[in-house]
Amino acid sequence: MSANERRMKIIEVLCIRRQDTMSNLAAEFKVSIGTIRNDINALSLSYPLETIRGRYCGGVRVMKGYHLNRKYLKPQQYELLERLSKKLYGNDLAVMQSIFKDFVLNKNTG
Repeated sequence: MSANERRMKIIEVLCIRRQDTMSNLAAEFKVSIGTIRNDINALSLSYPLETIRGRYCGGVRVMKGYHLNRKYLKPQQYELLERLSKKLYGNDLAVMQSIFKDFVLNKNTG
């Protein structure tokens, strides 16, 4: 398994489990804790991951509300749509609300 394949599997696993220890991930992927740490550092550049200090070599968790392969609006996009939605009513408002539901979990997700 290449480093990129392993990293994609790690983010998939983390999105399901939401949190895990570095040592558990290292054992599962049959690599060192240092390799997992490097993988997490690389993944955190593209995904909302948070490392946790603690016993057993610490851990990593996925930001609350983030799910893999879900589309997210950038904060500026969200704010514009939110302002526009205040002027909508009826079916147009329902369509805007469906956009928020499909592309955003909360205004802090971007």
